[in-house]
Amino acid sequence: METVPNELKTSSKIGDRPTSDVVVRLRTQDGRDDWLYCHSHILVEESKYFADRLSDSWPTCQFLDSRNCVEVYCEEPDLDSHVNVLRLFYVIADGLMMEICHGVKNALGILRVAVKLGCPRITAVCVDYLEAVPWEEAEEEEILNTIPSMGSKVEPVLARLQPVNPTAVMKIFLAALQFATSSPPSPLNDLKNTAQEQLEYMLTEDDDAPLLTADEEIKLEVMRCVKKLLDRFNSIVESLLCDLQESISDAGKMQSLHSCLTDLLWACQILGKLEIIRDFVCSWTELSVKLVTIVQQKDEENQILKTKLKVLEVTAKVLEAIGYGIVVLPTVKRLHMVKLWLPFVRTMKPLVDSVTEETEDEITLKVDSEIWQSLESAFVAIILALPSVDQTDILTEWLENQQIRYPDLTEAFEVWCYRSKVAKRRLATLGEEHNTAKAV
Repeated sequence: METVPNELKTSSKIGDRPTSDVVVRLRTQDGRDDWLYCHSHILVEESKYFADRLSDSWPTCQFLDSRNCVEVYCEEPDLDSHVNVLRLFYVIADGLMMEICHGVKNALGILRVAVKLGCPRITAVCVDYLEAVPWEEAEEEEILNTIPSMGSKVEPVLARLQPVNPTAVMKIFLAALQFATSSPPSPLNDLKNTAQEQLEYMLTEDDDAPLLTADEEIKLEVMRCVKKLLDRFNSIVESLLCDLQESISDAGKMQSLHSCLTDLLWACQILGKLEIIRDFVCSWTELSVKLVTIVQQKDEENQILKTKLKVLEVTAKVLEAIGYGIVVLPTVKRLHMVKLWLPFVRTMKPLVDSVTEETEDEITLKVDSEIWQSLESAFVAIILALPSVDQTDILTEWLENQQIRYPDLTEAFEVWCYRSKVAKRRLATLGEEHNTAKAV
């Protein structure tokens, strides 16, 4: 096929009836019937479809208005895109052609028609345009529904959506992990929060599989970074204890404590997903006495209440892990956690409930009701796994306490009553069975 000289292309204009020799008839099922006066030398050069239709080998030939006629059937929404493609046949410079794309939706419509009519130059321009410009979410979905069926020539459009190889995913995960567990300047806190959210998203299995497999290398690196976070937290706790002994109040340190608690709460989520929360639970158990000492001695101002609530959120995660057997601790440590945190939780609930109004100087404290339910369920589970004598002491203290409404240990009390009543009979039966088996 001979290339049409630019001079001839420039002198020809779409819709110029006197110089045209072809009528392109665009028709739709809805009855639209548009005629466009065109030039065969341009149609043949730009489109394989028109080259075939206007060739001598095409079996039938139609005429309209004393000219060759090529009918093109299309859907009503695609009619404007067909007209745009025919207009682009007459544009010489690819740069000018790209300007006509003006928008993802328009360019995608032109691309669909260009692929259908076999127009390599226009296809290439649309691909370059779509590959380079930003997409809105709805546009991205439309591209995903359209491009894959068009073949390899349009694959560059999807370059930004291709899966990343595991090595690259690992690199960005580790980089984000380092930043998410660091202590950056306050202007970078939003970026740090984003890193934490996206790390959790990478490891979450939803409609899609997790972005990366949590192998031993990832688990070790997560544990290492969380240990650094815990070390930083421990240093803050020790410093606050010293200040407490010397009657010094440092708002900056309390803010650092609150910030670190927020990071630790996030770390609980990650460690839980990776099933490596044991070391964290053990560390929190060791720190608990110091932590309760600090937050109980502070004034009941809003910032301290917010910090106490953050302490409760982390503690809820720890107690859940202990109560449901995710982390197995010795009896003495489980009893220690109940005796330490039960009174703290008991006094916190009414305190938080009493803060209900928002003023200009104070932010309303909001606590998800699930936290209180989680704490209550965890306490019941831990208590029922303790020796019966320890259960008796805890339940007696609960029944005598004025704050009996929360946490509600009714379930533990009912189970204790049943077990205590039938204990002699059940254990006697076991003893008899053991003696019988021994005699045999």
